[in-house]
Amino acid sequence: MRVVKPDRMQLHRMEFFGKHGVFTEERALGQLWIVDLDLQIDLQKAGQSDKLEDSINYAELFYSVKSIVEEQSYQLVEALAERIAETLLDGYPAIHEAHVRVTKPHPPFDIHFQGVTIDITRAREESRQLEAADE
Repeated sequence: MRVVKPDRMQLHRMEFFGKHGVFTEERALGQLWIVDLDLQIDLQKAGQSDKLEDSINYAELFYSVKSIVEEQSYQLVEALAERIAETLLDGYPAIHEAHVRVTKPHPPFDIHFQGVTIDITRAREESRQLEAADE
């Protein structure tokens, strides 16, 4: 069977308590953070074998992100998202591309909105080279 487009593993609305932000109070008190992942992974072998070792355990992905959000501290949401993408690409060779969305639902401003989201996509260097060669 032919693969029509890249396979994806998505983890939606993972919630963590982290101490990130520009303001000292944010880093001291902490707050809720929401992370979404959309990962490009070849899942054909796992789909055919029905074996976890042919895939990536999404519980491991969850705990990798949890350790970053809850055990590290960054001033910028951008830096937090970048660290998550970097860790996943470095730690899981099967991931070709990581699309990371980090939402800070309650920024400490006297304005009313549903939060701020940083949305980044990072790929392995060799994936970028292959895309450039295809153009």
